[in-house]
Amino acid sequence: FFYNVKWFEVLDGLLGKHWRNVGLAFNCTFLLFGSVLQLIACAMTWTYIFGACCATTVFIHSFHNYRVWSFLGLLMTTYTAWYLTNASILHGQLVMLYSGPSKLVLYFTGATNILYTFGGHAVTRNNACDVEAAEVYVYLPVCDSVRSDADAAFCVCVVLMLIHQFITFGFACTPLYFVWEKLIGMHECQSMCKRAAARLPVVIPIWFLAIIFPFFGPINSTVGSLLASFTVNIIPAVAHIFTFRSSAARENSVEQPPRFLGRWTGAFTINAFIVVWVFIVGFGFGGWASMINFVHQIDTFRLFTKCYQCPPPVMASPPPISHPHVNHTHSL
Repeated sequence: FFYNVKWFEVLDGLLGKHWRNVGLAFNCTFLLFGSVLQLIACAMTWTYIFGACCATTVFIHSFHNYRVWSFLGLLMTTYTAWYLTNASILHGQLVMLYSGPSKLVLYFTGATNILYTFGGHAVTRNNACDVEAAEVYVYLPVCDSVRSDADAAFCVCVVLMLIHQFITFGFACTPLYFVWEKLIGMHECQSMCKRAAARLPVVIPIWFLAIIFPFFGPINSTVGSLLASFTVNIIPAVAHIFTFRSSAARENSVEQPPRFLGRWTGAFTINAFIVVWVFIVGFGFGGWASMINFVHQIDTFRLFTKCYQCPPPVMASPPPISHPHVNHTHSL
C-alpha cells in the first residue's frame, strides 16, 4: 500500500506534476475507502469497538515494522484456510445453489467486485458476518455442525482474522497519515503524541463512514469501478503510453518489451485495449451499476443501520377480535 501512494512520484519524474496530482488523488481516495472496508469487513455489531482498536494505528511511527506484521498476517490467513479446508473434509460442505445475474445491474456489479478484488487487492475478504454466532466468514462454507460446535481452533480462526483485519487497516491507512502530515507540515515532528493527535482527522472520518455506510458489497463494487479502474489499470497504462510515445524514449528504455508480445507495437496495443475496455466496462457500465446498487441499499436499509441485510423480524399475527354478544330481543 505504501507503493500505491509512492508511485505518484514516478509519474512526477516522468510526466510532470499534473500526472502526479491525479495519481495521488486517486490513490488516496482508493486507500481511504479501502480502510473503510476493513472496518466494515470485521463484524457489523462490532464496528464501533473494532474502529476504536484500529484508531490506535495513529501511534505507528513508520512502515519499518510492517514487513514482520505482513508475514504474520499471511500465517494467520494460512491457518484459517487450512482449518476450513479440514473442517469441510470432516463435516462436508453446504450445498448452496446460485443463480446467474438476471439484470445488467447485477452483472456489472459482480464484474466490478472481481475487478476490485483482483486489481486493487486492498481488502481481505475473510470477514466474520457475525462474531457472536461466528458463522461462515470466508469463501469456503462449512456445515452447521462446525458452527454450532465451535471448538478452540475455530475461535483461534476468528481472533486471527480480526488481527489480520487490524494489520490490513494499518497498511491502508498509514500512507494516508503520511500524506496528511506532509500536507499540514507535521511530517518532521518528533513528538509521537503530537503526530498521533494530528492523524485523528484522518481516522475518525473513516470510522464514521464505516458506521454510516455498512454496505460491504456495494462499496466494494463502487470502489472497484470508480477508483480501482483508474489506479490499477487506466492510469498506469496511459502513463506507459505517454512515457514511451517518442522513438528516443523507446530506444533509451532500460527494458524492451518481449518479442512474443510484439515489442513496442504489441505493448501499446495491449495498453490501449486495457484502457478502452476498463473505461467502458469497469468505469462506465460498472460505475452505473454500482451507483444504482449503492443508492438501492441506502433506500432499503437506511443509514446507520444496526443490522445490514438481516432478515426482517417475523411479526406475530394479532389475536382475533372478540365481539361482545349482542342481545337482539325487542320489547313490545
